[in-house]
Amino acid sequence: MLNLPNLLTLSRIAAIPIVVACFWLDRGWAQWLSMILFAAACVTDWFDGYFARRYHQISRIGRFLDPIADKLLVAAALVMLVHSGPLSGIHVLAALIILAREILVSGLREFLAELRVGLPVSELAKWKTGVQMGAIAFLLVGDAASPIVTTAGLWLIWIAAALTLITGYDYLRTGLRHMADDKTT
Repeated sequence: MLNLPNLLTLSRIAAIPIVVACFWLDRGWAQWLSMILFAAACVTDWFDGYFARRYHQISRIGRFLDPIADKLLVAAALVMLVHSGPLSGIHVLAALIILAREILVSGLREFLAELRVGLPVSELAKWKTGVQMGAIAFLLVGDAASPIVTTAGLWLIWIAAALTLITGYDYLRTGLRHMADDKTT
């Protein structure tokens, strides 16, 4: 259980309260620290998968925890940014789209797992995740860097929301095909 990929995943979960605490300090340096910790946690998402595959350390606990760590990190940051950050007004809709898709895909994966059907991550979904993580990082540092950074973050969060809708629809369509094949009803 305590191999390098799983430790990286657990570190991502452990970083969440620190990212949130730094953001709440309401100091310019704390916003930078929040963004740096968030970005570092995002980078561990790539490394844990790389090391697990490279060193044949793929485990059940890792396959369970990795998507949870990702969703917790994103959800905590989005909720925090909606509560006191630049995600207000119409921009809350982008956060809701992202969170709703995460819940939808989690439910689909759980349903399809019961049918022993995998739902692999698409290439577009990987791009969505990258844009989403970049947007959140920009929004975390926000005006402590420059109002331009906040504006760029808002544009990126809407691009991420659009990609979220596209990839969510693709996953839903795949899930519905398997639901339509249900022979038990």
